[in-house]
Amino acid sequence: MDFNQSYRSFVLAIAQNPRIKNLVLSRGRNFARRFIAGDTLEEALRVVEVLERDKVHAILDLLGEMVTSEAEARKFQSELIRLVQAFGALPYPRYVAIKLTQLGLDLSEDLAYSLMHEILSEAQKVDCFVRIDMEDSPRVDATLRVYRRLHQAGFENVGVVLQSYLKRTEQDLQSLIPLKTPVRIVKGAYKEPPEVAFQDKRIIDGQFLLLCKKALENGLYTAIASHDPQIIQEMKRWTAQMGIGPDRFEFQLLYGVRRDEQKKLAAEGYTVRAYVPYGTDWYPYFSRRIAERPENLLFVARSLIQG
Repeated sequence: MDFNQSYRSFVLAIAQNPRIKNLVLSRGRNFARRFIAGDTLEEALRVVEVLERDKVHAILDLLGEMVTSEAEARKFQSELIRLVQAFGALPYPRYVAIKLTQLGLDLSEDLAYSLMHEILSEAQKVDCFVRIDMEDSPRVDATLRVYRRLHQAGFENVGVVLQSYLKRTEQDLQSLIPLKTPVRIVKGAYKEPPEVAFQDKRIIDGQFLLLCKKALENGLYTAIASHDPQIIQEMKRWTAQMGIGPDRFEFQLLYGVRRDEQKKLAAEGYTVRAYVPYGTDWYPYFSRRIAERPENLLFVARSLIQG
């Protein structure tokens, strides 16, 4: 296991400590706002307006995951429909991300499918694209099954996420090619065992590039979700060499990360989207962001010490 994977495993492990969690929730909120638009939909929509001034589009994500009751799932669905309708009132590209465990996937695939079906129907009315986020490895099969059911139901305004650190992902991509699934390629942010996930950053990066290129070669609209300068440069070089126009892919980066690069790519004529999370249930998402870079942990430590 290389340093990056060891660091991530360490941070994700200590983030589960109740005392650490309570400390961050009580004193780390200001730093969290670097990555999170705010608690409310209204705050998130204001961020959309700011991003659009730089020709960077937004992916809105209502934070929350792994609900434990149908009532919670239906409450999330109501809020997600409100998000779709409010975003639809703005004169910008509409795009939201949803985790199926928000909609009760752990309770019932049928429940998650039914609630997603209604959300996608509302999204169609306002020309809104919906990305189903991929969660940890035990939920990959169920997530893909629900996606395939939605595809069979005729929805074209939906896509999935594939994680390059999972050893199964190249096979999953191959299975999605006949469906012409819009894919978002990410490295992966969950703590996964070596039996199912690559642990070496070089291998994960290599798989990331392989997946992006394979998806594009097979005609899938591809979201390249990385902040890595080498990966971004290689995909710019390779797509130009292969004659793959910027209408067939886009770059996606996280809100609050490499803002200058987002503006630069947009100015160069690429489609760029910033992943903009909002909501009160921000700790799991925030923990995964801190686990990605040691510099982030240092910033958090300083903010906690300074109060």
